[in-house]
Amino acid sequence: MQTKEMPVKAKIIYVLTVCLVTLLIWLSNEGVSPLVYTGSGLQHTVGLIDSENNLVIQESVAVNGVVAGTPQYVLNRGGYSAQLAYSAERPDSVLELWEQGKKVAAWPLDPALSQTTVDFTLSKDAKQLQLRVNYSGQGALTIRELSLSPHTIFYSDTYFFMALFLAGSLLVWLYRNGRFARLTREQLVNYSVILGVAVLATTPMMQTYLYNGDDLCYHLARLEGLKDGILDGQIPVNIQPDGLRGNGYLNAMYPYLFLYIGAFLRICRVSIGLSYKVLIFLANLGSAACAYVAVRSMCGSRRSVMLAVVLYTLMPYRFTNIFSRGDLGETLALIFWPLIIAGMYHIVMGESRYWYYLVIGMSGVLQSHILSAAFAAVFCAITALVYCRRIVREKRYGRIGRAAGWFFLLNMWYLVPFVYYYFRENLSTEVLRWSGYFEQSINPSNLTQSISLYNKQYFSLGLALIGCVGVGVIWLLCERGKERNAREGFCLYLLVLGGFLTYMTTGYFPSRTLLAFGWFRDIVTMIQFPWRFLGPACACFLFVGVIGLSESAVLRPYRNEVAAVLAGLSLLAILSVPTDNSHMPYANAESVVSKGHESKLAANIGLFYPYEWRLDGAADERLTESVIASDFDRISVRDYRKNGTKAEVVYTASGSDGYLELPIQNYLGYRAYDETGARLLIEQGTGGRMRLAVTGDGAEHRISVRYGPNPLFIAADIVSALALAYLIFRCGRRAGGISHE
Repeated sequence: MQTKEMPVKAKIIYVLTVCLVTLLIWLSNEGVSPLVYTGSGLQHTVGLIDSENNLVIQESVAVNGVVAGTPQYVLNRGGYSAQLAYSAERPDSVLELWEQGKKVAAWPLDPALSQTTVDFTLSKDAKQLQLRVNYSGQGALTIRELSLSPHTIFYSDTYFFMALFLAGSLLVWLYRNGRFARLTREQLVNYSVILGVAVLATTPMMQTYLYNGDDLCYHLARLEGLKDGILDGQIPVNIQPDGLRGNGYLNAMYPYLFLYIGAFLRICRVSIGLSYKVLIFLANLGSAACAYVAVRSMCGSRRSVMLAVVLYTLMPYRFTNIFSRGDLGETLALIFWPLIIAGMYHIVMGESRYWYYLVIGMSGVLQSHILSAAFAAVFCAITALVYCRRIVREKRYGRIGRAAGWFFLLNMWYLVPFVYYYFRENLSTEVLRWSGYFEQSINPSNLTQSISLYNKQYFSLGLALIGCVGVGVIWLLCERGKERNAREGFCLYLLVLGGFLTYMTTGYFPSRTLLAFGWFRDIVTMIQFPWRFLGPACACFLFVGVIGLSESAVLRPYRNEVAAVLAGLSLLAILSVPTDNSHMPYANAESVVSKGHESKLAANIGLFYPYEWRLDGAADERLTESVIASDFDRISVRDYRKNGTKAEVVYTASGSDGYLELPIQNYLGYRAYDETGARLLIEQGTGGRMRLAVTGDGAEHRISVRYGPNPLFIAADIVSALALAYLIFRCGRRAGGISHE
């Protein structure tokens, strides 16, 4: 499609409009506004609320200690001010600052004053910062208002939106003025639909707050941990250095490639809430794009391709993962299922030159969610087994080997550390098998429903994908008169496979009986939830429905109507996501505290580090933030400092049979050295801590600890980097017309 260069008048109007919108975005900057709580708005355990929303605590309550506090914040390093308006009859009440369960500062409340303002500086990002009021237990204490203000900004969200808007405006300007290759009218419409559906799927996330899904707190902790690891100098990041109250948490066991996007946003001081929402938008955009590419490679109907974009991006199971379960890993993995299905189709019977679809799809799933990668591997194995005769007859095994080889080469950087820690480290993994599986089966009556966030067990195919099943049945089972071609046979295979996977999610599947078999119990208790099969089942039904709509002779006169009905039914997933209208952006005109402002700091959600992938015995109650000596009478710890995965302790000891336990989880890869540079032996201490023998000569000694580097990991990183560089080089040559292989 030809695009004429913008006239001068249009250019002026365009520039002025961009400047105006940029100014409006800047004026809406909430990152500089303080968090303000009235006494009634604080979390409190005792006291009464008076008519002015003050929290009043009388001596008659007969308690002392922490009586009120703010939620826990994820705050960037820097300077802050806290201001408390109060009245106190007696001294000794205190305003305290806590971080990850440890008191780091305290300021007394003078009864002669009605307000106190304190400044403090965070030398590193805080994970669970909280202001608390500690009541002395004597006299009346009235808390009127507590506020927290940044010396600069809480977060840079406004500047991120400004940069995003200006970048988009620049791209439009360059395109309109002929700086890029022209898109055809069809391409422009297709790409607009992909982007529009992705934005539509993200609209429930455009609330001023985050939906607190089951696992959201864990994935927010992963974002923070990845950011900390990057700042620590780790790339790839194997250890989250500040996790588990600074003891460190193993990062290598849960895929994290795509979380680097959110981690880099966090490094740029974008709030943790917005960083997560950006990941969700990109997951929606990726799902739409992969559905478009995969279905287009198998189906020539533009109607069916665009219908696939809508149905897959808006399918209820994706929204259940995003909003109800908060399962970021499975949400990311679902992006790539269409590429895996299309890739296997092309390898076994289609255009074998599309073998790389399978490499991209399998790599994407592996880098998103381990269990989904296992499902995808089983799908590929079953498909290869079903079509083994065709593969051998048409000599397609070379493409399978090529795809498998490139998959391992590109992902060695992640696979090597994962396998290394899984088999060599003393990790806690039994917690992964907490589910009895059968009791998590879903009621088949839910399969036709749309998402409901008020019922956590609401798992569904949705009416649109049920419609795809109907289209597939009409096309593949009801229409007679000709022998099925290869693509129809593959779609029948997908229909049967999708049906069986759906059956396995329900209570009608005899999983309770099969649990008597040890092999079955070992597999399904690791899977935990049978509803995980809904993801691949939905992807199978998608291909059957949209391809069947383009090929079915019976439905040919009604294609437009059926497509419109299916697209309309898929919109129910958006319409049924409830909005919480009781939470407006601001509680009232005078207060700047809002649920939205807090959720950007994860105050209404928090961070959580699960028990899996900890060292055995590393329970929360055993975690410490200080050095423990075997005998404090003979061992004196002079200093302990930790920065990322590097730590240093200075001590003196009398007697050579003592030891120190550092508050660091003793994962494989740590090394310790004395002041002479000699390597020290690290042993496993209590609660997974790092234990080091001391030199008991009475002199001062220094032990330095650091993580890595591991030569095996470095070699894997180099192999994957070279493989990726080679593929980029080959793609560049093809794009330049040098090679036409």
